[in-house]
Amino acid sequence: MKASSQQQAPTSGTPAEPSGTPVNPELLRWLADANGVGTTYQGWDGNPHDVAPATLIRVLAALGVQAHTDQLIESALAESELAPWRRMLPPAVVVQEGTPSQVPVHVRDGSAVRLSVITEDGRKLEAGRQDAWVEPREVDGVTIGRATFDVPANTGLGWHTLRAESEGTVAEATLVVVPSRLSTAAPLEERRGWGLATQLYSVRSERSWGVGDFADLAELAALAGARGADYVLVNPLHAADPVPPVEPSPYSPSTRRFFNPLYLRVEAIPELAYLKPKKQAVIRGLMKQARKLNKDTTRLDRNTAYAAKLAALELVYGVRRSPSRQRAFEDFCRAAGTGLDDFALWCAIREDIDADDPFWTDPAAALGSPLVEKLRNELADRIEFHRWLQWLCDEQLESAQTAAKRAGMRLGVVHDLAVGVDLQSSDAWTLKDVLASGVSVGAPPDMYNQLGQDWHQPPWHPTRLAEAGYRPFREMLATILRHSGGIRVDHILGFFRLWWVPAGNSAGDGAYVRFDHDALIGILALEAQRAGAVVIGEDLGTFEPWVRDYLAARGILGTSILWFESDGDAPLAPEKYRLQALSSVNTHDLPPTAGYLAGDHVTLRSGLGLLERPAEEERLDHNATLEKMMQLLRQRGLLPADDAGTEEERIEALHRLLAQTPSVLLGVALVDAVGERRVQNQPGTTSAQYPNWQVPLANSDGDSVLLDSLDENERFNALLAAVEESIRG
Repeated sequence: MKASSQQQAPTSGTPAEPSGTPVNPELLRWLADANGVGTTYQGWDGNPHDVAPATLIRVLAALGVQAHTDQLIESALAESELAPWRRMLPPAVVVQEGTPSQVPVHVRDGSAVRLSVITEDGRKLEAGRQDAWVEPREVDGVTIGRATFDVPANTGLGWHTLRAESEGTVAEATLVVVPSRLSTAAPLEERRGWGLATQLYSVRSERSWGVGDFADLAELAALAGARGADYVLVNPLHAADPVPPVEPSPYSPSTRRFFNPLYLRVEAIPELAYLKPKKQAVIRGLMKQARKLNKDTTRLDRNTAYAAKLAALELVYGVRRSPSRQRAFEDFCRAAGTGLDDFALWCAIREDIDADDPFWTDPAAALGSPLVEKLRNELADRIEFHRWLQWLCDEQLESAQTAAKRAGMRLGVVHDLAVGVDLQSSDAWTLKDVLASGVSVGAPPDMYNQLGQDWHQPPWHPTRLAEAGYRPFREMLATILRHSGGIRVDHILGFFRLWWVPAGNSAGDGAYVRFDHDALIGILALEAQRAGAVVIGEDLGTFEPWVRDYLAARGILGTSILWFESDGDAPLAPEKYRLQALSSVNTHDLPPTAGYLAGDHVTLRSGLGLLERPAEEERLDHNATLEKMMQLLRQRGLLPADDAGTEEERIEALHRLLAQTPSVLLGVALVDAVGERRVQNQPGTTSAQYPNWQVPLANSDGDSVLLDSLDENERFNALLAAVEESIRG
């Protein structure tokens, strides 16, 4: 699920250290609860575990709450009570359409006050005041009263502005009206769908520059669509570093809003045709060298491929654009706004300054500082270059989605949203004001990672994100959904709570921090509704049971993996699977099915020292699990009663079994369709131990599989035909 190739990275700040004097534990727990910090968590052993007081103090400090003495705790508790009364309006208000909702307004007691809504389409609606009396509070020597207003029922979906006025004082806040239920998946209940899931970088063609690209995505979508598929789900396409070397994990990006130019197809850029012959010859030379990388079946070489593409892109950038193309570029930049400007600025600076340079944490070099604004002027052309790259990404993604729809896909391209960004990333610098410092997100200990996990990614700061009107969150989603038919949200449980690990703590020494899931899920539903996109939540792992019910009620699909679905010690009968789910045989953190059936992962994990018990014991347990699944396949008539079948027959049978579930979407991993055995990501390892996220697509013999050969690939065609036949039968 998460990146496992990155190394330990320094955090961007350090919470206040606890004092040597013990604090009152009961007071500390009250304060933690008041700020959404969990004081206990349920371990993988099923038992509750207390969070250490020192950890609570550090997590609270990351939220801006000092708690290392009893006096500070008492002061913070009092402030948590008064904080809403200090504001005329809440930081932001997110309500569901069709649900009566109220807005509290705080003004000097006895003062006249009115509340209006300025809708996103320019209408002005007056909010009606409720006849509800709330006891006034004294705040800093002033008696403050609370008036309660109804949100006008005809406000409509969208992003609006609340405006409160009282005796010359005016306050504004963001009002978001979201769908009570996302309706985009409803047609799938009438006619189920299936699609391919793949890691785009691994899917190459003869025209690739060593790494799969947006043109390859369009080709794959056309191939799959012609065989009945409704979507292609790809790994996160988020931007990484602007220059090599780049982080290989797509789940540890530089930004989640913008895209990785590594995936650009240079030959698809119209301006290439107008490049002078000598420069075209240079690009042909770069292309020829890069295409040699397609022959390497052992490990992708992103850095060499990206360096070649950047050199070619620099040349194409110098071509003067036609008036219409220039207007299209300017329109794109205008619509993307300051977010694109700041990202491009980071890219321009990052070309010359390493990620671990003190520059990035120097307050004098913060975004908006005189130093950075000076750099913005000096680097204007480089900023323009990086804005141009994002425009090209947008164009080529649009082409891929068009190709998918033209091939008959109902959804088309489905993107993947990573949990967060690297601590030394663009978002960590440009969105610093809405991220928590001194902590990173991860997961508590579980049966697979008994020391816990630290993903080295800064979390949203819940309060500051709300104070920003959720704009960074909205802009991220809107950009990803711009040319897509769906979005898979990795670890969607993070919209409810995230495990925060303070800097210097071990991964298991953290605490859960709650988020306003009604707001985050509501905004996700709103942006998906507007884009006509389906939302798939990766809801695997440790979670509270009500979460899945909540997501289903909001129209968010869940995720079911064949090997993880069980009924006691037996595989779960397909009829018992969830309706509102994307179900698949495997996931990218498991070996492809061919490798899983052969137990390759046991051999790999044993060789890497990742097993908690002897390899033979692990293998016996794995074989027992496989036999139970094979028995189910035989009972369903999907395998002969007296024969285990060939590898291909067993993989096909597993997918036919999956087609017997009611799940509205089924997933077929491209690696399963070609017989690949190697896992894309081995959790618990670094890139020095295993080439995580660097495995090119190959068949069961280890030979490279290029897109050009898929049309006539018997194994590919057979599995896809079996799925199409089973789901339509």
